[in-house]
Parts: sequence; structure tokens; C-alpha cells
Amino acid sequence: MSEHSAQDAAIKAHRMGIDTYQEPVVFMRADCHVCRSEGFQVQARVKVSAGQRSLIATLNVVIDDLLAIDQAGLSEIAWRGLAVEEGTELAFAHPEPLRSFSNVRRKIYGAELEATEYLDIVRDIVAGRYSPIELAAFLTTCAGARMSLQEAVSLTRAMVDTGSTLKWPADVVVDKHCIGGLPGNRTTPIVVAIVAAAGLTMPKTSSRAITSPAGTADVMETLTPVALDLAAMRRVVEREGGCIVWGGAMDLSPADDILIRVERPLDFDSDGQLVASVLSKKIAAGSTHVVIDVPVGATAKVRTPEAARGLINKLIVAGSAMGLDVRAVQTQGTEPVGVGIGPALEAKDVVAVLNGDKAAPRDLRDRALRLAAETLSLGRNAYGTGLAEAARILDSGEAWRKFQAICEAQGGHRTPPVAPFTRDFIAPAEGRIAAIDNRKLARVAKLAGAPVSLAAGLEIRARTGEVVAKGQPLFTLHAQTPGEMAYAAEYAEGQGAPFQLEPL
Repeated sequence: MSEHSAQDAAIKAHRMGIDTYQEPVVFMRADCHVCRSEGFQVQARVKVSAGQRSLIATLNVVIDDLLAIDQAGLSEIAWRGLAVEEGTELAFAHPEPLRSFSNVRRKIYGAELEATEYLDIVRDIVAGRYSPIELAAFLTTCAGARMSLQEAVSLTRAMVDTGSTLKWPADVVVDKHCIGGLPGNRTTPIVVAIVAAAGLTMPKTSSRAITSPAGTADVMETLTPVALDLAAMRRVVEREGGCIVWGGAMDLSPADDILIRVERPLDFDSDGQLVASVLSKKIAAGSTHVVIDVPVGATAKVRTPEAARGLINKLIVAGSAMGLDVRAVQTQGTEPVGVGIGPALEAKDVVAVLNGDKAAPRDLRDRALRLAAETLSLGRNAYGTGLAEAARILDSGEAWRKFQAICEAQGGHRTPPVAPFTRDFIAPAEGRIAAIDNRKLARVAKLAGAPVSLAAGLEIRARTGEVVAKGQPLFTLHAQTPGEMAYAAEYAEGQGAPFQLEPL
């Protein structure tokens, strides 16, 4: 084969085995005929097609022999999206112009966008036409007070309309959500068990951790399978009235998952975006009534009561505009909830509360009962009547039996793993615990390996306001490997010390 014909040969798919999360990436030789003829440069957006399937990918350029000149390497999400086999011929083209980005430019300069303009933007986001830079620009325009309440409703509706929506036969379908930012706050499995045992329908779809030491789906996965498809989820709900499954495979508000990927590294909060994110997922899951836990604390996501009141008002008003009955509850967010932080350790707390263990963390029990009571009274339109019933269901063992039945219906029970390495971190001197930094504590748990290592994390041994003696344990670190233990310990012993002591 001549040099010319070799360079002009069809470009074939090659699986690179590189995880680029939700961003499709294509790797191509700088000297291949496609890059030269089309003028593709590094970081260009490229339309890649295989038969009837196509997607927009970001181009990474290879300058050595990692790829043959007639190969295009695909990241894992691109490989799955195109559903190709090794050697499948690919076609390449420049994507169509991103017309909806003109709406983003108008928003940058202060315009208030209409519902149709948000729908155009979100459709292009879900289709993969927005690059990470363009997504970041859109999120920035939504930050602070730049979005009106009507815009938040428009964005919510657009996010719902561009994904799947579940339908349930019950007239009332309840749900519960936490805004986040509080380690160990694993009330959802307890609430679902109580509410389902009370006879309400609660098909709970939960997320995995993105920047926290554990998400509800991570915790539940140590106890039972959670990666159910829609048909299996329906069977569980029909049988038990509730479920606790991972929602990532159900195409519920897919724009939200894409936006979160870019939003979290930017590390700024937007009430409008948060409202759209939370409500779109609830509506898409088929909920009619939702209780939202809003923890407030100096190192929580929502830091002041004033900010909480503003957010709660937006959630309620926007929910009403979308036909969703929302009740938001302001809760304590000054320190973690429960004892464990990390999937298996949080699962241990959940089971202890449900089966009535005398050593179960009281704060987790009380918080779960309050949220279960709010969910019961909201679902029955009987405000203030749920607490006694929730406590009775929990104390009688009905909630524990319902939880076991849900786990059995989802695929059976699992025993959470136990970390082989533990280490106590002790008080350097006598004193009173003045504060616990939620963010530093979460980072220590993540550096120890959570949530990827399901048994990793930490257990809290002291609380805010307690007087501790020199040498008394403050928390116990759990790790899967000595290296992860050392990594987390180095941070915890330095600037990452999560406990603030004041002398007596």
C-alpha cells in the first residue's frame, strides 16, 4: 500500500480503556489524513459517527505511535455511546454550529431568558454539543442572583422535558431529598422503610457520591444491589411500596448529571441551578410530594439561616409552579450526623437505627424520625401528625422488617465490608470541642479511600461541646491499604485537622 493510500485509509475504532467520566473523548494522530484535511486541532469538538450512531467528542491529539495512523482511540463513554467493536470504521465531521449558545451569551450580558431559550440550551447539553468550557460559561451565568425564580422554573421544566419521566399508579408518590454538605447524614434508607411500612408509595432513586465520602446509593450497595433497571425497580415498588436504587441508569433529568460534572469543580453554589437540579430529578422520578432536608451550618452547603430561608422559598414556589408539593425543613448542619462516614460505616449506623440497637446513634434516629414524620404528614395532607406514627413503626420493628423485605426484593442482603486497617486520632490536649469542620472531616474520609473503597472512612468518637482528656480518641480512621491510611493521616495531622479544641 502506498504512503498516500495508507494515510487516506478508513479510520478504525480502537478502545483506549480510558475513563473520561461523562465526556466523550476521541484520540487521533496529528498526522492522520482526517486531522490534516479537516483542520482538527487539539480540544476541537468533533462529530464521530459509526453507522446510524453519532456523538460529539473532544479531540485529544497523539503525537507518537500510541495509535496507528488509521486508528481513532475512543474513551469508555464514547465507546459505549457508539456501540462499536474493535476495528469498526468511523466517520468524522465538524459539528453543526451551536446556535443555542447565543442565548448563553445574552444571559452573560444580563438578559432574562425565556422558557424556549432554556429548552434549546438544555437540549444541546443533553445531546453532548456543549464543551466543558461552554458548560462552565452557562453555569456561571446562573450563579449568584443572576437567575430569576421564573428562570429557575423554566430551567427545571427544560431538564424534565429532555429526559425520561416515571409514572406510578398511586395518586400520591412521596420522596425525600437532602441538599447535602453534611457527612454521615444517611437518613434516606430509614425514612423509606418507615414510610413504605406506613403504606405510602416511595420509589426512591438515589445518587452515588461525586465529591462526598458516600452517597445513598453507595451506602445501600453495601447492603443490597442498587443498579436495577426500570422493570426491576417497578417490581420492587409493586411488591413492597418502596425501593432505594441508583438512579444513574434511568435517564432521569440527564442534563443535571452533565451540569453537576462541571459545577462541582467550580465550587460555587447557585440557588436557581440547585432548585432546577433537585426538582427536575424529583419530578422525573414521578414524585408528587417531596420533603427536602436543608442542613445549615458554617461548614455545610447552606451556611446561614437567612440563606436557608431564601432557598426554601424558591424550592416551594418553583415546586408549586411545576405541580409538585414541596415541604423544606431547615435542620442542624454544624456537625456530622451519626457515627460513621463512608459507605460501609454509614450502613452500619442505618442498620443499628432500624433494628433498635441500643448503641445506635441518637442524632441519626431523631433526624430520620423527623423527616419521616414530615413525609407522612405531607403525603396525607395532615400536617403535624406523623411523628408518633413514625416512632411507633420504627420502635415496633415494622420499619426494620420492611427494610429487609425491600433488600430481599432488590436482590438479597449483603454484609458490609470491614476495613483491615484502623487508627485512632487522639486529642493532643485536654479541652472542649469548639467545632467540627464538616468539609475537612469529609476530605479525611475521602483520602482514606471512600467511597471507592467501600469499607474506608472514619468513625466519630467525640462531639461538639464535649470535654475531652488528653489522649482521648476524637475519631477512628478506616482504610483498605496502608498507603491510603498514611495519606489520610498526613492531612488529618496537618492543616486538615477537623476538630477544633479550646482550652478549659
